[in-house]
Amino acid sequence: MKITVETIRAMKSRGEKIAALTAYDFPTAKLLDECGVPIIFVGDSLGMVTLGYPDTTHVTMADMEHHVRAAARAKPNALLGADLPFKSYETISDAVANAKKLTAAGAEFLKAEGGREILPQIKAVIAEKIPVMGHLGMLPQHVLEEGGKYHVKGKIEAEHQRLIDDAKLLQDAGVFAIVLELVTPPVAEEISKSISIPTIGIGSGENCDGQILVTNDLIGTFPWFTPRFVKPLANCAAEIKTAVTSWKNSVQQNRK
Repeated sequence: MKITVETIRAMKSRGEKIAALTAYDFPTAKLLDECGVPIIFVGDSLGMVTLGYPDTTHVTMADMEHHVRAAARAKPNALLGADLPFKSYETISDAVANAKKLTAAGAEFLKAEGGREILPQIKAVIAEKIPVMGHLGMLPQHVLEEGGKYHVKGKIEAEHQRLIDDAKLLQDAGVFAIVLELVTPPVAEEISKSISIPTIGIGSGENCDGQILVTNDLIGTFPWFTPRFVKPLANCAAEIKTAVTSWKNSVQQNRK
């Protein structure tokens, strides 16, 4: 059965936890869908784990369109979403135009980083019948503004209250879910209880309505960096090295 935005919203009311993972290509999207993951997300994290950039600010609309098309070719039953990349939604007209490009490429919802400062853009995109997922807490597209470091949010009262207020504003604007990234677990839990739409955490504790991870972190295919909050469940990089080394040696030794 095809997962929809309404399916995801209903999961919260049933108390059913939501699992979400990233995919940037056809085979990964296909495999995740065969595992029954309800949300598959083409995140701008592809900038680091696929394209080799130092952060997400280098990812372009062209990059996102290319990878969304690849994942969409898997025709997943999962709900397929994508990030609006850095600088692609600074104005209302940009937000709407770029949202339409990504939905034309196959995205069924879009995610944008920020709260009250981007409400006009979010409302305009939703007015075009394009579902939007919010994103609060640590905002990777703003990392350079914070000195290139990823900081946990909600530790001080002003930050805490702004997160609560922004979550309610996003809900009122019509987003169907909110990612909470690197929010202190007590604040993430408070937000989750204070709004009716699902929260999907990443590094924000276990009491969000769901969790999202970069698939490469989960399965160990990007061994050069693993976030502190991730516990890889596989070491596929080691398996790849073993297989490649074995094959290379057999070629060099002319063995069959």
